[in-house]
Amino acid sequence: MKKKIGVLCVCLAVLFSACDKKQQEKKQEVKPDPIPVYEYGFNLLEYNVVKDTVKKGDTFGKILNDHHISAKKVFDISEMGKELLAPKDFRVGQPYALIFNKKTPDSLDYFIYQPNLTHFVKVHLRDSLFVEKIDRKITIVEKEGGGYIKSNLTEDVMKAGMSFSAAYTLSQIFDYTIDFFHLQEDDKFKIIYDERYVDDTIYAGLVRVKAAYFEHKGKPFYAFNFETDTINHKWGYYDENGNMMKRMFLKAPLDIFRITSRYGMRYHPVLHQMKGHFGTDYAAPTGTPIRTTASGTVIQAGFTSGNGNYVKVRHDKTYETQYLHMSKIIAKKGQYVMQGDVIGLVGSTGLATGPHVCYRFWKNGKQVDPLKEVLPDAVPIDEKLKPRFLQYIAPLKTQLDAVPYVNIEKIGEVKADNDNDIQIKDAN
Repeated sequence: MKKKIGVLCVCLAVLFSACDKKQQEKKQEVKPDPIPVYEYGFNLLEYNVVKDTVKKGDTFGKILNDHHISAKKVFDISEMGKELLAPKDFRVGQPYALIFNKKTPDSLDYFIYQPNLTHFVKVHLRDSLFVEKIDRKITIVEKEGGGYIKSNLTEDVMKAGMSFSAAYTLSQIFDYTIDFFHLQEDDKFKIIYDERYVDDTIYAGLVRVKAAYFEHKGKPFYAFNFETDTINHKWGYYDENGNMMKRMFLKAPLDIFRITSRYGMRYHPVLHQMKGHFGTDYAAPTGTPIRTTASGTVIQAGFTSGNGNYVKVRHDKTYETQYLHMSKIIAKKGQYVMQGDVIGLVGSTGLATGPHVCYRFWKNGKQVDPLKEVLPDAVPIDEKLKPRFLQYIAPLKTQLDAVPYVNIEKIGEVKADNDNDIQIKDAN
């Protein structure tokens, strides 16, 4: 009996010992440290980030004054960061952030201003005043896609999972090759392009279309983006044989327009008399970008009572163009502009009854009608560059030819261009 009691006591002792050990282990358990989350480089475990946007009437100084930063500090910061915090760059709608240390929540430690997606300005307010520009992580992602024309180019490109910018650039590349107002159903397109992303997730725009293909009425057209000047970084689009896709002159200085008056004699709507009209009027809403129709040097940029705000460009020894009635001049005298560069915005300054651009054209010093002129084709790629060009486009063409066509029947459904129907969510 005593033996049994002894055994029982031993068992109970072991049991209590085990329980005590478990309790001790439980007491000794340590919760893992919380995982830090960073924003603008600040650990959110240590800082509070208050986000807002610039409102009408806001200035850099007003925002800081509202958070008890002295006028003297604001002045000193403005002086040392005047290139990064210029008033012209402090615009309504742009985001900013106020950073507070959780240990001193009533004291503003940092001010963050984000003028664009690719960088932000960081103002140190705590210990020593300091202003710096912080570049955000930029990632270039190559994408590709292809599809059929079912309604219009923009809609069908976007339904195939590509961006509006990709569709717009595609139309610009083939502007002189294909009449996009008369596309045929089941015309085909393919694109290889680069897009820019900030911090791997935020879309920051199209970088460039590297290669494109369009099949219109059964006829194939290729286009490849190639750097012809590695020193000045000049690029252009060429077909598979090295011929430039664009002619020397664009068809018009506007992307979307309506011709309201042609070259020749007309009844002047302001002067109310018959008068020679030595230009072509393209009507468009105020603020529409005006593009130079060919590369050249801006030789005039100013205002007259008749022309309003205007820009004149010399393209070579033979050709000059002029763009009148702008609401705003963007190009500067002496500036070299590339074909398609925005040089101003549509307006109605000078002798004008409504928003439009009067496009004037000179050949050998004489004004002519550009719609009736036989204008020169663009210069093909330099023969010295052709071997490098052909070598460069060879793998791109192979890649482009392998891009599948997808036929979007409805949003969210994709039909593969083969005998087997495959449904996928992402066309890319």
